[in-house]
Order: sequence, then C-alpha cells, then structure tokens
Amino acid sequence: MDIAGLLSSVPTGLWIGGQERRAAETFEVLNPATEEVLATVSDATPEDGIAALDAAAAVEKDWAATPTRERGEILRSVFETITARAEELATLMTLEMGKVLPESRGEVKYGAEFFRWFAEEAVRIGGRYTAAPAGTGRILVTKMPVGPCYAVTPWNFPLAMGTRKIGPALAAGCTMVVKPAAETPLTMLLLAKMMDDAGLPKGVLSVLPTTRPGELTSALLDDGRLRKLTFTGSTGVGRALVQQGGAKLLRMSMELGGNAPFIVFDDADIDAAVDGAIAAKMRNGGEACTAANRFHVANAVLEEFTTKLVARMSEFVLGNGLDAASTLGPLISAKQVGTVADLVSDAVSRGATVALGGVAPGGPGYFYPATVLADVPADARILAEEVFGPVAPIAGFDTVEQAVAAANHTEYGLAAYIYTRSLDRALRVSEALESGMVGVNRGVISDPAAPFGGVKESGFGREGGTEGIEEYLETKYIALTP
Repeated sequence: MDIAGLLSSVPTGLWIGGQERRAAETFEVLNPATEEVLATVSDATPEDGIAALDAAAAVEKDWAATPTRERGEILRSVFETITARAEELATLMTLEMGKVLPESRGEVKYGAEFFRWFAEEAVRIGGRYTAAPAGTGRILVTKMPVGPCYAVTPWNFPLAMGTRKIGPALAAGCTMVVKPAAETPLTMLLLAKMMDDAGLPKGVLSVLPTTRPGELTSALLDDGRLRKLTFTGSTGVGRALVQQGGAKLLRMSMELGGNAPFIVFDDADIDAAVDGAIAAKMRNGGEACTAANRFHVANAVLEEFTTKLVARMSEFVLGNGLDAASTLGPLISAKQVGTVADLVSDAVSRGATVALGGVAPGGPGYFYPATVLADVPADARILAEEVFGPVAPIAGFDTVEQAVAAANHTEYGLAAYIYTRSLDRALRVSEALESGMVGVNRGVISDPAAPFGGVKESGFGREGGTEGIEEYLETKYIALTP
C-alpha cells in the first residue's frame, strides 16, 4: 500500500460537525516501531469541545426523530464502507499503534461488526403496553435516547473501542463526541470521514484529538447539555471521571482495568489450553484489558503446560508490524516498555525464573519480546498489576478452591479463562469467579453480539449484545386512563 498516499488522505484537523477544522496548536503522532513522526494533528481545546457539543446538541432532536430503519441503514452503510476500505484502516492502525498487520485486519473486521450488529438492533428498541393490575388505566413504557454523549477511547484498539460506543449510541438516536487517545487519533479521524462519506448527517459525530484530555473532558462534563459519558481506560482515571460525572448525575459506562486469570485444571486438554493461552495472552501483543494476565496451572500438569507454552511463545518474531515476517509488534511507548520490564524484574527478584525472553532489545522502536516466567511467587507485583505486554507469569495450585481463591485475589473483575474437560467444574468455577466475562475452553471471548464488561474495579455497564444499546436509552412511563 502507498503509505504516503494513505497518510495524506487522513484528516489531521479536528472533526467537528461533519467538517475538518484546524486548531491553533498541534501535536505529533509517532510510529512506535520506528519512533518516526507519522502526522501532525490538531490539538483540541476546551473551547473546541464546546463547539463539538454545540454541533451535537443542534442536531440531537432531528437525529432522535430519524426513523430507526433509516438510522440502521446508515450504520449498515458505514459497515460496508469499513469493510470495503479495510486494508486502509488496518495499515493505518499498524502505523500508529504498532500491532502486526494480521492483528489490525482482525480488529477492522471486529470493529465493523458493531455497526452491522447495532444497525439491526436499532429497529428492535422495544417497549410495552399493559393494563394496570389495579384496573386504574394502562401502562405504556417506551424508550428514548439519552441525549448527547461523550466517549473517551484508549489507544490499544483504535477502531473497535470507538465503534462499540458509536454504534449503539447512534442506533439509539444519540449524538456523540469522541476523544481518541493522543497516541492513536488517526484511525478514529479516518473513521469519522468514512462515516460522513457513508451518509451520516453533519453534527451527529465529532472527533477531538487532544493532549489535554483533563481540560477538554472537564469542559464537557460541566456542560448541562451532555447526558452520557462512556469511558474505556485505566481504573484510576475512570474513578476520577465517575466522581466528576456523578456531580452532574450523568449516565455513565466504565470499562476499566483488568487482571484476567487463566486457569488450567489437571483434566484439561493441555494442547488446547496452550492454544487458548497464546490467543488470550498474545492477542494485540498482550496490550488488551482482556489479556490473560496470570496463569494458574494445576501442579499435576504444570511442567507440561510450561514446556509447551515456552515452545509456542518462542515462535513469535519481534519486528515492525508492517513486515510480513513479524508476528509481534512493538509496545505503544518507551514508558510501557519500562513498565513491563519493571514488573518482570520485580518477579525475578522475588524468586521467579525467566523461562523465555525477559530482556528488551533496545531501539529504535518500543519492543519487548515474548516472555514466560515460571515459579512466580504470590507476592510478585505482576500477579496483582496489569502488565499490558507479552509476558506470561505462571504459578501452580493443588485444589480447585486454591485456584478460585487465587483468581479472585484482585480488585479487578473483567475477564477470566478456564480450561477443563468437566462441564460441572466449568459451570461451578464460572459462577464462583468474580468476573464479568468467563471463557470456557476458549482464549478469545469478545463478540459484538455478547455483553462486554466487568465487575468490581473493572467498571460497570455493558457494550455489545442486546444490552449494549440500553446504555444509551432512557425508560419513560406514560400513565393512560382507561
């Protein structure tokens, strides 16, 4: 693909009201594989945020009044546009985020599905009409769009984290302002342009890249016209946003940090478990909130599982995500490389053994190799903190009770994984795990048709599934006389 031509086609200004606008200040977007500048992007101010909210509020009533079939057809058109231009989006994503091109293609396909799914859900927004039990009249219940929404998306899935918020919001009849991560704004800006090309009315969607997210977000949350905040990111930032949004009684959805346990019981198919471990750990290079963060393996099969996992992890080839030979791209930043290295060093200092990898190769580029740590002690930070990198720490257990206790020993509760041949054990353990999502004998669980979200400090609210659109709807009760 013509990289220069692709980059020249991407908006680098602010996308407000269906048009590109230049800001007074700019910032640089880097390629994490080379540390070279990809583009210089407009840097949104709080005033730009209010301008975007002005545009959203101006068309909110018209968009809410648009027939659901028409809204659905626009979303379907966006799905088809993304599908037709998938290679552009995938290449751009690899350039700004670093993941290998096959991973980016997979994200484009996954991200596009949220538009197809919610195009179909738009016409299924329900209600009910019943007689009051006391015979005093009729009960009419209907659903109404929440109103203008603000979405904050992370850098690790530059397309899909946006589409799974934009899709249900627009299907419900809401308008939306999106703030993508400063590390990866280009994919979302190109998506906004594609949506405009697909027929989305002006003002329904705005995109505001910024290096001053706190200032921009505060301005929007303090504006009484905003009715919904949806955030994907760290638990610390999410907690602060909940406190700020709570003062305005905003509707909120929070998809926060994870620390997913991957449990391998002694009756598991070990080859299948290793396949699942590779998928759960190495998807997106480990930079995923659903990534398997710690591996709890029955001592009876610990040696076999570790040996086979090391063999599979050793096959990953570190390199630029655009290179056909590469199967593992860079991390997002030098800071993230340092975070991963610190967690590995801490585990080793406490007694863990490096079975594979463990040493960053150095620049240019923010690379860290596929790494396996064996005999990880319970007090190692890597078992408690989200590593967000290609590191698999392994610890053994003897009983089911020990496995469940270790898995639940975290403030997070987003995803968990179980490998066992016993259906009874799978169901009992799934119910005992303090997690919003559980994968049984599978390492990839994300699905646009399923509700995505966590419990405890992993947040609240759900994205995807039939539940996802409810996050953008208010319930209205109308009392009718007989």
